[in-house]
Amino acid sequence: MIDSLRHLLLIERHGTFTAAARAAHLSQPALTASIQRLEQQIGAALLERGRHGARTTLAGQAFLPFARATLGALADGQAAVAAVTDMQVGEVTIGGGATACTWLLPRTLARFRAEYPGISLRLHEASTHELLPALAAGDVDLGVVTSGTSLPRGVSGTRWRSDALIVVSAPSVGGDAGSGSQSWVAFQEGTPTRALLDRYEPDAQIAASLGSVGAVVALTRAGLGRALVSQVAVQELLASGVLVAQPTSWTPLVRQLDLVYRGSSPTQHRLHPAADALRALLLAPDEVA
Repeated sequence: MIDSLRHLLLIERHGTFTAAARAAHLSQPALTASIQRLEQQIGAALLERGRHGARTTLAGQAFLPFARATLGALADGQAAVAAVTDMQVGEVTIGGGATACTWLLPRTLARFRAEYPGISLRLHEASTHELLPALAAGDVDLGVVTSGTSLPRGVSGTRWRSDALIVVSAPSVGGDAGSGSQSWVAFQEGTPTRALLDRYEPDAQIAASLGSVGAVVALTRAGLGRALVSQVAVQELLASGVLVAQPTSWTPLVRQLDLVYRGSSPTQHRLHPAADALRALLLAPDEVA
């Protein structure tokens, strides 16, 4: 119908089927057939031919504003799609745990924003069991999870980067870091980092169980106990001496992180252009450690 609407407006503009057919690069019979199909769909004659050309009927005059509006809306829609495709406007939501959202993602997100200033970014901090359903439902475009995580149907992943976990404490906290008599500042049960601590220090005395890496680091700085944290989260505090590393027989623990998204495979993803551009930037060699 869209082509027929354009043909109707051409005839109304040029006044004859012959001139309109020439403008549309069609034969006159093809243009006539197009108008006949449109009139059948509308249920009324829209044009009448006379000795001096073609003119719209009363039904045609009533229909013309809607034909123009339809073609105008189509043009607006095409422009909106082109804007998204050309990365002029849009939104990308990416989720992950506290370490990913606070330390691993921001540099790349800043680079993406500088390259595509029209794209809004939403950073969704969530646990893996919260993130994956949101990803599968389309509420999140991209996510960061620990490699080996069981993914729901329709979600796939690509190896992203590694993250080293180390034991740290305030300088005032002494003793053997591997001793069960020491207090620990830990993440909440059910988190991947807490699971690792429970595996390697099953007798650890948990002084505090917290939900955010910022809180874990703050209480560790205060001398409440040791903590198993991402090295990247404390590297500046280690360099300044505010925290010290506590070597153990089982650290550093290097965990692999995956970038996950909807799709049956890394090459068969279902990402809109802005999300796909961020995915490509995150997976660029200089972004993957």
